[in-house]
Amino acid sequence: MIDILNFTACMLTIGFGMFGFVAPRFTADALDLVPSRSSMGLSEMRASVGGAFVIAGIAAIWINMPLAYVMIGFTFLGAVIGRVISCIFDNPPFRKLLIFSGIEAALAAWFLFANS
Repeated sequence: MIDILNFTACMLTIGFGMFGFVAPRFTADALDLVPSRSSMGLSEMRASVGGAFVIAGIAAIWINMPLAYVMIGFTFLGAVIGRVISCIFDNPPFRKLLIFSGIEAALAAWFLFANS
């Protein structure tokens, strides 16, 4: 059962990453990021919001060892911590913060607790 849920969580990770990788403008809009005159923001979306999560999910499935899944959990935990810090200092839209941090927290919890 853990294998199926690890695979499912990795597919979610890959799926969410694909939005940033394939549709950076859509993802930037969903995250309330404002486009600039430079295309560097789109490059950053494809890299850090997209490709990094796509490859992390694929790698964990390929390696198929608990530590690989735990590392993805730590990545999601870092995102959650970043959102908590942002909540304190930046006052982001609360509804979006709850949605995104909730998804990230659920994935972090699964990857960390099921595979440690």
